[in-house]
Amino acid sequence: MLDDRAKLLLKALVERYITEGQPVGSRTLSRASGLELSPATIRNVMSDLEELGLIVSPHTSAGRVPTAKGYRLFVDTMLTLQPAHLSAGGMGAQVLAPDQPQKVLSNAAHMLSSLSQFVGVVMAPKRTSVFRHIEFLRLSERRFLVIIVSPDGDVQNRVIFTETDFTQAQLIEAANFLNSHYTGMAIEEVRQRLQNEVEVLRGEIASLMQAAVQVSSEANESRDEVVISGERNLLAVSDFSGDMGSLRKLFDLFEQKAQLMRLLDVSSRAEGVRIYIGGESQVVPYQELSVVTAPYEVDGQVVGTLGVIGPMRMPYEKMIQIVDITSRLVSSALSHSK
Repeated sequence: MLDDRAKLLLKALVERYITEGQPVGSRTLSRASGLELSPATIRNVMSDLEELGLIVSPHTSAGRVPTAKGYRLFVDTMLTLQPAHLSAGGMGAQVLAPDQPQKVLSNAAHMLSSLSQFVGVVMAPKRTSVFRHIEFLRLSERRFLVIIVSPDGDVQNRVIFTETDFTQAQLIEAANFLNSHYTGMAIEEVRQRLQNEVEVLRGEIASLMQAAVQVSSEANESRDEVVISGERNLLAVSDFSGDMGSLRKLFDLFEQKAQLMRLLDVSSRAEGVRIYIGGESQVVPYQELSVVTAPYEVDGQVVGTLGVIGPMRMPYEKMIQIVDITSRLVSSALSHSK
């Protein structure tokens, strides 16, 4: 437990370092904190904070900088959110009244990036895998085209390979069965029903239908995506400029997107703004990074997550406001765009 004096000094140090990016010395801290303490007293307190792992002294400087643990304590107990400097009205022109939902997401990622000067990320909503109509077309021996039409008219074409060859008449029979019994159901529900009814159906055609449902489900999963904007902003962040190895790792992260998907998926199950500092997420395990996220909704149901990725030395108060307001704007735009 820190006493009030130690908390005030830690808060002043973190705020000063976030603003200036330079290690903070005792003389500077004395002025920044407003406390009438001698430099010797401040040095003693800083030594205690260092022993607690909240600050550290870079070998090139007599000043101190916050650690991930120090940032976490600052964010959890010392961050005082002022009335928003950003207004939803002022930010919303880029996002509201979109032509299509995908435009909302790309605009939101760009807005997060431009306002934060870091990286904006948005996880697209999971799409419901309901089909209106399905057809099979024989391409060659044991190779078939599955044509799936969604309720909104979206058409997916997928090629499947089967162990058994089928005639076009058998393909029509399988398609007719699926269309008459399962139209309007989610693919996952169809898969479950088929597994239960496989004994009733003729074995060979059942395997064809199961293959079609499997490839439809995989196609739907592959369409979940992360929209990323502003990766190049990290090139201008002084915290990374001297470490090209870290930058390469970060760009690999954005390239792969899979880890980001897992982080955003976990974040979507939490309420409100979440902050991950210095690799805390375990999904984005980079000590140099912090991630600020918030879920967004459509008609009251959480469907995705958005956020900002940047260095640990980020202005957290501003990032929280940016992410919170953007999530509300996206929720409103998507709920009114249907």
